Amino acid sequence: MSVYDTSQFRRDLQSIQVQLTDQQIDQFVRYFEMLVEWNGFMNLTGITDYEEVMKKHFIDSLSLTKIFDTSRECRVIDVGTGAGFPGLALKIAFPWMEMTLLDSLNKRIQFLNAVINELGLNGVHTLHGRAEDYAKPGQIREQYDLCVSRAVAHLASLCEYCLPFVKVGGCFVSYKSEKVSEELEISKNAIFLLGGKMNKAEEFTLPDSDIYRSLICIEKVQPTSKKYPRKAGVPIRQPIK
Repeated sequence: MSVYDTSQFRRDLQSIQVQLTDQQIDQFVRYFEMLVEWNGFMNLTGITDYEEVMKKHFIDSLSLTKIFDTSRECRVIDVGTGAGFPGLALKIAFPWMEMTLLDSLNKRIQFLNAVINELGLNGVHTLHGRAEDYAKPGQIREQYDLCVSRAVAHLASLCEYCLPFVKVGGCFVSYKSEKVSEELEISKNAIFLLGGKMNKAEEFTLPDSDIYRSLICIEKVQPTSKKYPRKAGVPIRQPIK
């Protein structure tokens, strides 16, 4: 592993009140290295600059601390995890979380497994497949305290993919890169129909930057009707209104 200047990363961590050991910081640096290595032969991210990855991917992922108590043990699923954001970053920082990483592209799962093995992480599982399939009754439906997703989709669609995984009393946190008031208003009925209730939203900029972010926390208050999620592709094409 090459030598990298981690001073800005450490300052950013302090800004979001996350304390990591030197070993954990080394794990993030190795994660970055593997991300760039694998990105050379498969599309994982459009961001490959060291400082940008540390802030726009890692610090962004860990900003969950602004809206959720990350100090407690919990079962977490990251839906549409891609290259592991936010789920794998959360697992490195908060190893007491039992983490499931779900993605529909097997090449990404292979990358995640390689990182997990390289970093020696325990209590993290990968799943290859669609959220619509794994959220069906008899699969892993309503088994998680927390679902997170940084996937790019309308909030109503994301709720249909994600809320079925969350047990009553748990929550779904959606990571967004824009203002969310209008999207929240449009998604009110979908949230209600899926058994959710708007809890809170946080809007902020990443430390030492003008990079805007939003986190939306939706509490699961009722079991999700078995008719959701609908078949593959429908939640995106026809969001619940």
